Amino acid sequence: MKQRIARIHDLLGLLNVLYPPSLAEEWDNPGVQAGDLRARVNKVLVCLDPSEHALRAAAEAGAEALLCHHPLLLKPLRNLTLETETGRILFAAIRNRIAVLAAHTNLDRAANGLNDWFATALGLESCRPLQDGDASLVKVIVYVPSGYESPVARALFEAGAGHVGDYDNCSFRSEGIGTFRPAQGCTPFMGTVGEQSRVREVRLETVIPRDRLQRAVDRMVRAHPYEEVAYDLVPLANRRTDCGLGRIGRLEEPKTLQDFAGTVKEALRVPALRTVGDPRAMVAKVAVCGGSGAGLLREAARQGADVLVTGDIKYHEAREAAGLGLALVDAGHFATERLMIGPLAETLTQAAAAQGLEIAFVTYEGEEDPFKMI
Repeated sequence: MKQRIARIHDLLGLLNVLYPPSLAEEWDNPGVQAGDLRARVNKVLVCLDPSEHALRAAAEAGAEALLCHHPLLLKPLRNLTLETETGRILFAAIRNRIAVLAAHTNLDRAANGLNDWFATALGLESCRPLQDGDASLVKVIVYVPSGYESPVARALFEAGAGHVGDYDNCSFRSEGIGTFRPAQGCTPFMGTVGEQSRVREVRLETVIPRDRLQRAVDRMVRAHPYEEVAYDLVPLANRRTDCGLGRIGRLEEPKTLQDFAGTVKEALRVPALRTVGDPRAMVAKVAVCGGSGAGLLREAARQGADVLVTGDIKYHEAREAAGLGLALVDAGHFATERLMIGPLAETLTQAAAAQGLEIAFVTYEGEEDPFKMI
């Protein structure tokens, strides 16, 4: 594919397709934090936190954008001065013409997002979201002249339609007769102006997440041979099973909690962690949630998890988990989210290449956990 110049709005488009803002929590603020959407971007530095150090590294690397997990702007600003770190970062970003973007809870919830990468890092198998996504699916039904359904279906699939669990390119097709009479001024693909026409047509049905619907419909219409495309959009009450908070899966072989904690330490490269539960107890079914996931401990216990791995666990949450018979591994907020940097850069590299965009994604390795073990 021929390469083309990329703009910040192209980078935002990649993020919105892979990690739709509609997946984010209501209080969150993903997307562009600062910058000119029309500015060119050749290099993006991917990091966890929007810090002065990260922004300096982006400038030294010649990057035009800093892509963070945590948003720089989460609450409305009362003022903008150099007396605060947020102010210094914003001033420096504007001075250096570096856009700042964030992919936060939308990245946490999305398929092929942070929690999938977390589960993979711990060797979990047969994973699914711990807390399912919202009912946000739409059925697309379109009527296509027989023999032309394949390119229309392909356009829908390439726009994100047709995913059911671990299957893709899913559709249902049935044949029937379509009737129409073109009016004066029409240029019909089939039939004659002013005459009633009967054409063999295929009713093509598939499903798509609501946040990808408009893009899919636009592509479907462009791929369709008819001048006027007949289609139906039907909201569904089905819950999405490909996205949601946390993940739950199984270890290939059960381990004691102590041995499993060692696996977590090695996978996340942490010097120490906290556990709740009998170190000798066997764990096989594991729930994970990057960052602060203690709010999911009851759901993890309900689904039969032996242990929940997350960060930021408080005393009373630990007591509650013990009462539920659920073991906990607290590896810290930083370690359970830092793991997103490499996979996100790799995923965006592939997505940009597929779109013919000249964007290099590099990772920032200079971040450190603010908490130190002594």
